[in-house]
Amino acid sequence: MNFNQVLLIVNPISGDLDKKQIIQKARDFAKTNQITIHLFATTGEEDVKKIQDRLDSLKIERIIAIGGDGTINLVAKAIKSYGIPLGIIPAGSANGLATNFGIPESLEEQVKIAFGDTIFEMDLLNINDDICLHLSDFGINAELIQNYEESRFRGKFGYLLQSLPTLLKSEYPFEFEVETNFKKHQTSGALLAIANANKYGTGANINPNGKMNDGKFEIIIYRKLDLAEIIKTIRNETDVNSDVVETFQAKEAKITCKTPVAFQIDGEFKGESSEVIIIIMNEKLKVVVPAEFNSQALQA
Repeated sequence: MNFNQVLLIVNPISGDLDKKQIIQKARDFAKTNQITIHLFATTGEEDVKKIQDRLDSLKIERIIAIGGDGTINLVAKAIKSYGIPLGIIPAGSANGLATNFGIPESLEEQVKIAFGDTIFEMDLLNINDDICLHLSDFGINAELIQNYEESRFRGKFGYLLQSLPTLLKSEYPFEFEVETNFKKHQTSGALLAIANANKYGTGANINPNGKMNDGKFEIIIYRKLDLAEIIKTIRNETDVNSDVVETFQAKEAKITCKTPVAFQIDGEFKGESSEVIIIIMNEKLKVVVPAEFNSQALQA
C-alpha cells in the first residue's frame, strides 16, 4: 500500500447494519498496516462542503465510504475533482453500486478491497445538475423508493413491504419523449431507466451490455410489466423481448414526460419530474474494486 492517510466517511443512519463494528474493522486493518484513519460522520447538513474542507486541510490519499448508494453519491459529489480513489464498504438499504462492482458480502473482504490497489475509473452522469453513478429512473421503481422512504421499515424487508402497495397504486403506463442525437422518440411504459451501470441492488440486470467506463449510457424502457421478461433480467439473460423492453445508447439525452412522474437517482427519491437532461461528465470517479472486476472490465 502506497498511502497512509485515509478519510473514513460513514453515514450513521443508512441501512440497518451496526456501523460501529464496520468502523472498528477498518481501524484494525489500518493499524495493522500503519495507516492513519480520519473519521467523518455525515449529518445531512452541508456534508459536501465539510468533506471538501477535510480534504483541503488534510493530506488524504484514500477515501472509504461506509453506507448505501445515497452515501456513495454524496461522497462522489464532494470528491469528483480531487482524483482521490474511493473505497466502498456497502452498508445501506440498497447497495447497487457495490453489487455492480461485485463487492462480496464478507466484511473482512470488503475492508481488504477498500484498502486495496485495484482502481477503476468510472463515468459520471450529470442529470439536471445532479450526479448519477449507476441507475436513475422514472416510474414504478421511483414510486417504490418514495413509499419506502415514507415508511418506518428499513432494509430489504422495507422494500418488500412496499412492493405490492406500489403496484396497486401506480398509474402506469407513463408517456415519455426521448431525444437523442437530435432525434425524438415517443414511447410509454411502467419504467424508464437511465443506466450507467448494469444492475439494481437486488441483482436484477436491466442493462447487461452497459459498461461504466465507455463514455456512454443507456436508456431502457419497460413498456409493460411482463413477469417473464422481468425474470429474464434477474437471470442476467440478454434476449429480452423488444416488444416489452427497448433500449437506446447515448452520450447525452433529454427525456420529457407528458405529466410529472416519480423520479429517483441512485436510490434517492427526487420528487416528480417532467424533464431531465443527461450528459456524460468530464470528470471520472476513481473507485477501488475487486481485482477480478477490473480484469473483466479490461477484457470487455
